[in-house]
Amino acid sequence: MPQIPNVYKIVGDAVRAERLKAGLSQEQLAEKCNLARNYIGNIERAEKRISLETLARVAKALNVKPENLVRGAR
Repeated sequence: MPQIPNVYKIVGDAVRAERLKAGLSQEQLAEKCNLARNYIGNIERAEKRISLETLARVAKALNVKPENLVRGAR
């Protein structure tokens, strides 16, 4: 049976990569999303389950489409 990838890890890695590409700290991204800084860290480490609403907010703050943050999750 094939192993299912951890979608939260994929999203977290994508958020971190896009945040770094944008030159933002976790705190700066959190401010743009109106979220707590530690929540951004939790998302990036796949310690929290990100909602679709939050995914959209983070994507908007990073100027990417939400689907760019879930690419690779099948």
